[in-house]
Amino acid sequence: MQHDEFIGQVANRARLPSRGDAERATRVVLETLRDRLAGGQPENLGAELPQEIAIHLQGGGGEEPLALHDFFVRVSDGIGVDLPEGIHQARAVISVVTDAVSEGQIANVRQQLPEEYAPLFDAGSEGEMDL
Repeated sequence: MQHDEFIGQVANRARLPSRGDAERATRVVLETLRDRLAGGQPENLGAELPQEIAIHLQGGGGEEPLALHDFFVRVSDGIGVDLPEGIHQARAVISVVTDAVSEGQIANVRQQLPEEYAPLFDAGSEGEMDL
């Protein structure tokens, strides 16, 4: 998947009005995810994404303990939207990432995250979610 297609998919799935909004959502979600992953996993994930997207995963992981609710709060604050919209955008970005990389790569990412993160990957960008 190329950069333009990736950002277009994020804009479409998150129903964002501009490519700039999709770029911002992508950056914030991936930087927040990067800080939650250990070792070389952020770079491994980035290796399967367009370079312009992968840059948001550089700088090493931190394996920062972060509950899913706090992940969504951090994303929402970083994007500058309310929590329900932040959840929606985060799930849209992750759904595009999931489509863009191998199943094995997503399995490796999910393996590093607590089970409570499953709705981020399983539910897509639609539907209700208890936090």
